[in-house]
This record gives sequence, structure tokens and C-alpha cells, in this order.
Amino acid sequence: MSWAWLHRLASPPRFYTLAGRLLPWLGSLSALLLAVGVTWGLAFAPPDYQQGDSVRILYIHVPAALLAQTCYVMLAVAGVVSLVWKIKLADIALKCAAPVGASMTALALATGSIWGKPTWGAWWVWDARLTSMLILLFLYAGLIALGQAIGNRDSAAKACAVLAIVGVINVPIIKYSVVWWSTLHQGATFTLTAKPAMPAQMWLPLAFTVPGFYLFFACVVLLRMRTELLRREGRSQWAQAVMATATPVRRAP
Repeated sequence: MSWAWLHRLASPPRFYTLAGRLLPWLGSLSALLLAVGVTWGLAFAPPDYQQGDSVRILYIHVPAALLAQTCYVMLAVAGVVSLVWKIKLADIALKCAAPVGASMTALALATGSIWGKPTWGAWWVWDARLTSMLILLFLYAGLIALGQAIGNRDSAAKACAVLAIVGVINVPIIKYSVVWWSTLHQGATFTLTAKPAMPAQMWLPLAFTVPGFYLFFACVVLLRMRTELLRREGRSQWAQAVMATATPVRRAP
């Protein structure tokens, strides 16, 4: 089977142009979805009959936690593409997405702690779900540190790809930790295959915030990748043409 189409799509100038065309649409839609979802969830959704208004933090916590796990799976896929098909754009995607995934993991842990204080009476417990999410943060930190510690770009890319692939085993542990072990953390409130356990007026804001978070992630990663591409390809003709167009020409007075 020929993978020439994949290499054509991963062409730096082609990707740079495509990403630039997508960014305004992704950014606008992300802002709209987040504005509607966050406003609806924090201001208009009803409080929980047991947890009261503290449950509103789920409209930030749940999308951040989902995105943190999805991002790491994406890094593992990028690692496979990098090692098997030697596509350098996959290395760039891994490098640029890792800090964003780490930020989402930290946000999920922070909002979970804020939510846990009134619910469990403690900011932190060594619960299976919380502990595996903390391990995910350490994996992200390891990827970032490893990429910066190795001076040779190709060696750093290979090391990060291997760590991303090996570390992805933690993602199903996070997902099924509430099933495999007795934990304080509640199970999934809703899934795509089952009827939601909460009323519609409570989970509908998530239908806006979750895709809003994912589109925001796409925007940030694409922006970072475009910047990294220009940095790496700075001597190429296409990159110099882009930078020449972006740099305003100063006219003599």
C-alpha cells in the first residue's frame, strides 16, 4: 500500500498553508462554543441536588480531563507515524502538543481538587483516578524535558516517540480505574452508548464546552506547529517567502 498521500499532506509548505486557512474558522467556532457552554453551565444550569453549585466546575473539569487523555493518545499516534514512516511533521506535532496536553492535565487536576474539597472534604486523596491522572502529568513533563535535554533533534524525536508510545498504556488505566478499583471518584456520568445519568439541562452545556475545548486545542497546536515549522525551515525558499510577506516593508521617510 502506498503512503505517498500521507507524505504529500505532511509537506511543510502545504501543511502551513492548510493550517493557516483552518485557524480562523477553528478559532471562531471554539470561541462561540466555549462562550455558550461556559455561560450556560456556570450561570443557568441547575445545581445538583447533593453537591449544589459546586457541581458547575464539571463544565471545565470534564472537557479538560477528556482532552488531556485524547492529547496523549494523539502523541502516541504521532510517535508511531514518526518512527514507522519517518514523517518529521509528526515529530513537530508531538513537540508542540505536549505542553498543551500538560496544561489540560494540570487544569483537570486543579479543578478536580477544587471540586473534591466540598465533595470529599479533602483537596487530594490517593484515589486510583487521581493518581493515574497525576502520572499522566508526569508523562507529559517527561516528554517535554526529554525533548529539551537531548541536543540532537533526531535523537530527541525518537526518544520522545518511544516514551509517548510506552506511556499511552496509562490512558486506559485512567478510563477504567473507577471500574477496576473501589474509588471515591464517580464513574462516567454519560457516554455515547448509554443514556446520561443527569438531566438534559445539566449535561447539555457539556455538548458545547467539550467540542469547544477540542477546537481550542486544535487552534493552539496548529499555531505552535506553524511557528515551529518556520523556525526549522527558515532557510527554505517557501519559509523565507512567508516571512518576507509577514514582515512589513519599512519605507524611507
